Amino acid sequence: MSALLEVRDLLKTYGTGEAATRVLRGLSLCLETGELAALLGPSGSGKSTLLTILGTLMKPTSGSYKMLGQDMVAAGDKALTDFRNAHIGFVFQFHNLLPDFTALENVIFPTAVREGRETPAARARGRDLLSRMGLADRIEFPSANLSGGQKQRVAVARALMNSPELVLADEPTGNLDRASANQVMGLIGQINREEGTTFLISTHDEKIAGFCRRQIVVGEGVVTG
Repeated sequence: MSALLEVRDLLKTYGTGEAATRVLRGLSLCLETGELAALLGPSGSGKSTLLTILGTLMKPTSGSYKMLGQDMVAAGDKALTDFRNAHIGFVFQFHNLLPDFTALENVIFPTAVREGRETPAARARGRDLLSRMGLADRIEFPSANLSGGQKQRVAVARALMNSPELVLADEPTGNLDRASANQVMGLIGQINREEGTTFLISTHDEKIAGFCRRQIVVGEGVVTG
């Protein structure tokens, strides 16, 4: 495997002066292409801040971040937006689906934004992804009519729509029952094996972490294990 991304000596401070809060304190991390990794640590340890920086949604106060050989700290906003759309997918604890859209429309939304329209190729990929998620009979259902587990599987399909190299997942099973959580993680594992997509999954659930081949522990703003 080769390095997909590497961060070194990340610092992130919110606020200034006496109100300043340092969340990341010199964190360094390398993710290899094709990894399935869990991100562990107590609340306040810096996990969410790290995911936000890795997702190019926020820049560190200092330190370096390179992904696919590109400098994510030096890049401008337009370049980061284009890079994020092409190379990074997101799955959140709350699925954030558009309730008036069908499952398929939600899945192809990232590509429609990039292309400026829905294309036959995008619809075909969206249908394929939903079928792989076990939702072939829910493709045209309004997302508001889906169960919680089904909505989260739609969210996973949406994250994969543009064939990203990296998917960042923040507590993706936090609102699911155990059976639905296991199903979502099984699908993530399948995509990881078949397509080589790299996943970094933030979780407090030891069973979810157990699905992953690597566990990265963060504490007090640095990687501790």
